[in-house]
Amino acid sequence: MDDRAIGVFDSGIGGLTVAAEIKKLLPNEKIIYFGDTARVPYGTRGDGIIREYARQDCRFLMKRSVKAIVAACGTVSSVALDAVKEEAAGVPVYGVTLPAAKYAAEKYPRGVVGVIGTPATVESGSYAKLIKSLAPECEVVSAACPLFVPFVESGMTEGEAVELIARGYIAPLGAPDALILGCTHFPLLAPVIARLLPGTELINTGECLARVLASGLERGNGGADEYYVSDVGRGTRELARRIMGGETELITASAE
Repeated sequence: MDDRAIGVFDSGIGGLTVAAEIKKLLPNEKIIYFGDTARVPYGTRGDGIIREYARQDCRFLMKRSVKAIVAACGTVSSVALDAVKEEAAGVPVYGVTLPAAKYAAEKYPRGVVGVIGTPATVESGSYAKLIKSLAPECEVVSAACPLFVPFVESGMTEGEAVELIARGYIAPLGAPDALILGCTHFPLLAPVIARLLPGTELINTGECLARVLASGLERGNGGADEYYVSDVGRGTRELARRIMGGETELITASAE
């Protein structure tokens, strides 16, 4: 038994969608979360900055003696997971891209799989490469959605403006068999996206990752969770409550 916590980090508050999925499958595990809300979004930045921020986030968690690191950020998982692994110094590192890509490839080997994510995630081609390596006959279509993260971080997950922007991003994808929500903020926009793509399976990357974590992690009973953010903006606490399903104490701390 290993009672150390699972470390989870994200560019902002959206990574709590992954933390929530982990708690569903592993309710006795302690989670230490860090959301870099002062510097969100990562997905519109250059790869060098993303890698440096990812290293800092990882170091923040490593100082707290975690037994695993979860990069609950599609951008970091796509362009900087190797940097996280270097910082983690032997502690297992889990990203969100591979579990979701594997699920999509196995379920739709000859189908059409859509991917939406931040500009950095989509430009990296990470999901397409992984899916095609597992299912060469699968067609992958992608779209960058740069405004989705700011919408979610500000608490805007429904409404006319959100739906208008979402329609513009998603319409070019056609009607794929499945759509990977390639940023952990995006599950909060799932109701809007589902209305635009009836009949398309929406793949939650956090749910896929949690299943992998549950099957490969040594269990423990770690105690009370800790949730850190680098800034508490307007609506941050309310958004955390929505995601986690109850009051969530947010502690302000810097990754640097």
